[in-house]
Amino acid sequence: FREGPPPPGPPPLGGAPPPPGAPMGPSLKKKNIPQPSNPLKSFNWVKLAENKLEGTVWTEVDDVKVFKILDLEDIEKTFSAYQRQQDFFMNNNTKQKETEDDSLSSKKVKELSVIDGRRAQNCNILLSRLKLSNEEIKRAILTMDEQEDLPKDMLEQLLKFVPEKSDVDLLEEHKHELDRMAKADRFLYEMSRINHYQQRLQSLYFKKKFAERIGEVKPKVEALTKASKEVLQSRSLKQLLEVVLAFGNYMNKGQRGNAYGFKVSSLNKIGDTKSSIDKNITLLHYLITILEKKYPKVALFQEDLSNIPEAAKVNMTELEKDINNLRSGLKNVESELEFQKNRPQESGDKFVSVVSQFITVASFSFSDVEDSLQEAKDLFCRAVKHFGEDAGKMQPDEFFGIFDQFLQSFSEAKQENENIRRRKEEEERRAKMEAQLKEQRERERKARKAKENGEEDGEFDDLVSALRSGEVFDKDLSKMKRNRKRINSQVTENSRERPVTKLNF
Repeated sequence: FREGPPPPGPPPLGGAPPPPGAPMGPSLKKKNIPQPSNPLKSFNWVKLAENKLEGTVWTEVDDVKVFKILDLEDIEKTFSAYQRQQDFFMNNNTKQKETEDDSLSSKKVKELSVIDGRRAQNCNILLSRLKLSNEEIKRAILTMDEQEDLPKDMLEQLLKFVPEKSDVDLLEEHKHELDRMAKADRFLYEMSRINHYQQRLQSLYFKKKFAERIGEVKPKVEALTKASKEVLQSRSLKQLLEVVLAFGNYMNKGQRGNAYGFKVSSLNKIGDTKSSIDKNITLLHYLITILEKKYPKVALFQEDLSNIPEAAKVNMTELEKDINNLRSGLKNVESELEFQKNRPQESGDKFVSVVSQFITVASFSFSDVEDSLQEAKDLFCRAVKHFGEDAGKMQPDEFFGIFDQFLQSFSEAKQENENIRRRKEEEERRAKMEAQLKEQRERERKARKAKENGEEDGEFDDLVSALRSGEVFDKDLSKMKRNRKRINSQVTENSRERPVTKLNF
């Protein structure tokens, strides 16, 4: 098709973008899109409103030039509106719930016990697993566990058995009977004697878990940053959108057509449009074939988006909650440090020295994560706006989830295309072998027929020779035939060494 000169007004998409503040929407000229000779199936996309185009990737693409490359007749044939068939597939993800049942048992003791029976029982179980004396536990807490006696999971359990005021009041009444106290009671009493026991325990637990929590947050922030950069910078992705836009404008009519952009969620509707020739072939399969032939680099666009799958797992609400928990936990430890600095230090108490060093390192590490998160948020916001989406409503797991789903569908359709090609090659190879076998059998049949004709001619020559020599009147005519066969056999063997033209007997 030929495109006439553009009318006065804003330049066509693909040329220079309109200057800032230039009017958008109604002032955009109607595209010169070639029209199919017969109705085609619709590509169920969602058009991007023209007033949302400014500053997006859609001002940089020109689908009109794609029509010069596409085989429009083939598109018409493959996606004719007639004989429409639709298949719907649903993948049900099943979630498994794991439950763990612990049967707890404890010995009945005759010692003095004033705390709740169930609480005492659970506390005894914890202490039996910990395998440390009260004095060893106390030393580990005061030294901030410099000997690594308290694993993180045990600290978490210890936090569940912090002496409550009611426990302390009861135990204080019986402190003169300390030797008779049950194991759980004695433990709670001695821990209550440690100044700020609960705050120390919480600080120690936070210190031990800090590196692990930072390690969980950092990859999410990095994935968000890298994935945002990938979708912003990928030239192959931009060209892919250009080709899809051309397909949609060629196949869609009326209000659905003449689009300048589409919602990114429309990418996952490409596979809904089925071929009218083969119900197993979708617009996505066809698109991949076209990309591999016409745009081989674009067909490898997945290589540009390696961080999309991880970014699709990032829930911003949960990520910010994790960051806030780290921030508040760090502040609590800092507050406890200030408190401990302003009171006399007991012998063996290393809280101030250990925690001071930890706060210095942890504050720097957390500040780095905070800065990275802010950068990731800014980049993500840019990426969402770049594709004409609402940055206030679109979350990372939804936005990158769209691309992740498309990448998976693209890979699956690509593999299915490869399987179809292999099956076709195998069928062609089998057909070729069958044709060769048929041809060989035909040659063998002709050879057998020629051999039979050759033996008949030999017998006739024998009769003529016998008539001339008079042997025909001999009684032993069969002997002559046997001699003929024997000679023929010798001739066949000799013919392998040198050519024999004719023998007359």
